[in-house]
Formats: sequence, C-alpha cells, structure tokens
Amino acid sequence: MTNKNQPIGYLVGGGLKESFNVRLTVPSQEVQEGAFTVIRSGDWQYYGIVTDIQLGATDPRFADEQTEMRLPPALANALHGQTLYTNLEILPTLMLDRGPELGTPEYAAWQKSIEAGLRDEPRPRPVKNIPPHHAQVTLASEGDIAEIFGKVGEKGNFVIGSTREQDHPVCIDLSKFVQRSSGVFGATGTGKSFLTRIVLAGLINYDAASVLVLDMHNEYGFDDTASDTGKTVPGLKTKFGSKVQVVGLGAGTSIRETNPDFHLEIAMDDIQPADVLMLTRTLNLRETTPTILDALKRTFKKKWFSAYKNMLNGATVEIEDERTGKIKKMPAPESIAAWALENGVNVMAAEALHSKLGRLFNAPYIAENPAADSVKQMIDNLDNGKHVVLSFGEYDSDLDYLLVSNLLTRKISTVWEKRVNYFRTNKKDEPRNLIIVVEEAHKLLNKEMAAQTTFATIAREMRKYYVTLMIVDQRPSQIYDEVMSQLGTRISGWLGDDDDIRAVLSGLAGREALRGMLARLQPKEEVLLLGWGVPMPLPVKSRRYDERFWEELKGKKKKRGEAETLKELGF
Repeated sequence: MTNKNQPIGYLVGGGLKESFNVRLTVPSQEVQEGAFTVIRSGDWQYYGIVTDIQLGATDPRFADEQTEMRLPPALANALHGQTLYTNLEILPTLMLDRGPELGTPEYAAWQKSIEAGLRDEPRPRPVKNIPPHHAQVTLASEGDIAEIFGKVGEKGNFVIGSTREQDHPVCIDLSKFVQRSSGVFGATGTGKSFLTRIVLAGLINYDAASVLVLDMHNEYGFDDTASDTGKTVPGLKTKFGSKVQVVGLGAGTSIRETNPDFHLEIAMDDIQPADVLMLTRTLNLRETTPTILDALKRTFKKKWFSAYKNMLNGATVEIEDERTGKIKKMPAPESIAAWALENGVNVMAAEALHSKLGRLFNAPYIAENPAADSVKQMIDNLDNGKHVVLSFGEYDSDLDYLLVSNLLTRKISTVWEKRVNYFRTNKKDEPRNLIIVVEEAHKLLNKEMAAQTTFATIAREMRKYYVTLMIVDQRPSQIYDEVMSQLGTRISGWLGDDDDIRAVLSGLAGREALRGMLARLQPKEEVLLLGWGVPMPLPVKSRRYDERFWEELKGKKKKRGEAETLKELGF
C-alpha cells in the first residue's frame, strides 16, 4: 500500500463556513478538480476535496504582460515564480485525531488514554476546527483513502472505483449501503446500467442483501449487447447461475430468446382500486373514477376486477310495457348500466371507465386463475438468499411497468413488514435485507404519482422494515423532492441539466461547491460518490464492467502476460 503523500501546497486562508484557500507549489496541471487532499497539523489530520483551481497574480500587470516574450527564459521563469501563482479551493469534509508523532513518549501516553477509555477512539468526524496558516497540503495516499473509505478486502468493503489522480482504490461499505435507499443517476449514455450492474454484482457476491430487479428493458438477467461497441455484456444470471432467478412477465414469455426460470402472472383478485388510480395520467382517467371503483369494490369485494371486466358495455334488452303495449329498451341485467343504476353510479361515467380499462382487461399477463402463485415463489427465492430479476419482455409500456411494479412491490413489502413485526415480538427469524431496483424511477416517483405508489412509502418508512430502494434514473429533477431527500447513497455520473444536478445534491452540505464538479465529470466512467454510504463526497473513475472486473470479484484474477505488464510500465 502506498502511504507516501505528495506535497502540493500550503494553506493561506479560508474557514469553516467557506473553502480553504491553498497556494499551489506544483504545476497547476498536476492537480485536478475533485482531488482528495490531506492537511496534517499537530495532532489533527484534515481531509478535503479540490472544488476550484484559480490563477492569481501579485499585480494584475504581471498577468497581463507576456514577460517571456521580452525577457530571457530564466529571468522570465524567476519572475513568474515570484509574481504569478495558482490557488486551490478545498472543501473541508472530515477531520481525524491522529495523536502526537508516532514513536514519541507523548504518542504512547495518548494511546494509553484511549485504551483506558479517557479519550474517544479516533474516527473521522465533521470538521470542527481549522489548521493554521501555512500548514502543508498533500494529495491523499492509498493509506488515507483506506482510512476513510475502508480497506480493500475487509468484509463488506466493495471497490466501486479509484481516485482519478493516483488510481487508489475506493470502497463503499455494503453493510451501510443497504441500510437506506440509494440512487444511481446520470444522463443518457453515461453508463448507468453498467454502473448498476457493478453495484448489484457486489451486493450479490458478498450476500449483502436480497435483490429484486424490476428490469423494464431486459438488461440485467441474461447477456446483452452493448449499443456502442457491439460487445456481449454478461448478465447476472450468466455469472451467478442459480443464485439469480430470471422471471418473465406473462405465461410463455421468453427473454432474449431464452426461457426464464419461471413466469409471473397477476391474479385479478390481487388488483386493488389504488393500482388503477395510479394509472390516472397514463389512461387519462376522470375525477369520477375513485367513486366508481369504490362502488365496485363494495359490491363485488375481491372479485371486483373480474366482475367489471365481464360486464357488457351498452347491452340492452327489449321488453313490452304492460300499460301501453309498446316495446322499449332497458339495460341488460349483465350490463354496466344495470349495475350502475342499481348502485347509484353515473351510467355514462361507468361505461367510459370500462372502455378506458380495456388495456388492462386485455393484458395477457393478468389471469383470473394463474397456474401458480408466482409471487409467493419470488418471495421464497428472496428468502432463501437468491436474487430475482423480473424481466418485462414485450410488455414494456409505461402502463405495464407502472401496474406490475407497484402491485408486486406492495405485496412483497407487506410480507416483509409482517415478518419484521414478528421478529421484533419473538426475537427470532430475522428477515433478510431486501433491495428493490427501480429503473425509469421518475415514472413511478414523480410529484403527481409519488403519493399513490408503494415506492414512496418504502423510501420514507420501509428502512425500518429491512426494505430499501435503488432507483436508477436520468432525470432526478422529475423525482418527488421528498423521495430524493430520503436517499442515502447517491452515485451520479455526468448530468448536463442544472435542475438534475440540483436534485442530486439536495440536502447535502457543500452542495454549491460540488455543482461544478458534477457538471464537469467525464461523460463515461467517472462518477461522484455522495451521501450516507460514503464518509465524504468524492469523484472516482468507476470500474469497468468487463472480464477483469469478474476475475477480481470472483478472486480468479489471471496472471498477467509479459506484454500486458510492459504496456502498463510504459514500454
């Protein structure tokens, strides 16, 4: 492990409420925005990240005049060194009590006071004081990275990427990551799906939680093909075998011409009026819909959906008027109109709603009597330490995704809630942590729909019931603010829209200093780590989702050939 710190400058100003100002003593090209820095002063070590790099001059005239054009090079360089400079702005994030110099009597006494319980065990904490003027500033070493983000190889630590300057590995603590909901963000084409695969592979490999992936685009289960390179992208099923169960929506569905492990059919009795109301915008439902659905539920109980489906729209019968002998048309007994009149519901509104629900009534994956209880089968798999990828196959419309995702999540989270309550009462059979991965999250968690979905409830409350979300989205600004505020760890690639950047940084300290950093990430393979699962914000080069990643994850890293070694050394 490399523990030598490269000095880059010294502290010249700043404070707790603003960034530290550092005079750079190395060429400005050697330090990047987002660099992880360390300031050692006395017993304390301060950690921060570079948020800005600024050119300065002791007098503006020296910056304006090109002295190298009229002075000898040696004299011009000497003058530049005295009159022109570069300053860094460093956002202080953490401080650590390192104690006196190692090997001194003072250090031994300091260590004894900790062991005796007279001092707290040293740990990174928010910055509460500041180092003095001219304290030396260095780039963080591999040891510093491990001190803050965890050591590679320790239980629960998963390498998500590396620092951009010196390629030191950066870990996330998976045991902490699964305790709160998380988000993976980035504009279209920045590699969100690859990054999500990397995180899911870590969770599955280290058995940190059970994972349920709502795979709208059929990307995660079986092998896929990268749109930009044409190369095969391994699926989680391919790499983890029976530990990952791929479920196809609808009887007989195949996914990428491959048969799933089993199929999911939705029972009509499982559909609730709330599931239909969630589709208000998609189906353009009217304000009379809740009243009609309530009357249906009251009349037919669990069978309301199948009963409504089987009603005839516009059916009439001809009867003879006993007084006049004339023939007149009346609603047929099995018609919508007959039911509506009997239950005090507007006939036209009930018939119009029936027409609009036609897409649901005709959905092939909704069955009156499914062949198997596939929801229970999914829950059993998650219980037994397996992971489930629900692939939507050809049913990839917003209506399919909204209905199935919300209904399935509601049923599963209800089971987990009951199990946690049982565990807390009886102190046995503790449930596994469950992470539900939601793609295109803004469709389910936008401001209009969030209050109606199970997902918003999970983000707000289900952490205490061992259920959390991992939301994957390219437009975080369209996700309800209350949901975004509940996200713990946020992993974000490049975002070009100011509203999206603001949404990802909402609720975080120093967000104004981080805005530019997020906007200037490389479009691919660079991400900003933020929030609960990491001790401090840090931009990193993310790992590549390739064979080397799988070799390292599975502990089967191949011995490098001579040509590869020489190439890495620059020959």
